[in-house]
Amino acid sequence: MEEDPGLSDQYRMASPWPVFVALGLAISEVGIVVGIFSVAVGGLLLFGGSVAGILKESGYVAQLWGSLLAFGVVLVAIGGGLFVSQVDPGTIAVLDVIAEPAGYGAVVPRALAIGVSGVILLAAGGTGRVLEGNVEA
Repeated sequence: MEEDPGLSDQYRMASPWPVFVALGLAISEVGIVVGIFSVAVGGLLLFGGSVAGILKESGYVAQLWGSLLAFGVVLVAIGGGLFVSQVDPGTIAVLDVIAEPAGYGAVVPRALAIGVSGVILLAAGGTGRVLEGNVEA
């Protein structure tokens, strides 16, 4: 008699990634809507890392780092687009806006949170790719 009837090695085990994708999406939404910078960045990092993990686990990508880079580029583009739509970089010192974003409306701090999380994902993906030696010359 088998100890675990009905279970065999041919069935896949449950993946933990969908839970983290859902948590990352919910946390990032709360952080962006409420305007809490660190919660928004943390949620977007969890969401981006989990999406990259689920793509790697399911076999859609060979390496995790390319997905992180792609998600980082998307977030930088969204955050940068929102930032430029609210602040004219030609007339205002951009570093002053970054130092005190609350004085420039409600969208600017949220755009900075999205952009910063994209930059962190770009750094993580690029560093992982270089350290793993997957960069073609």
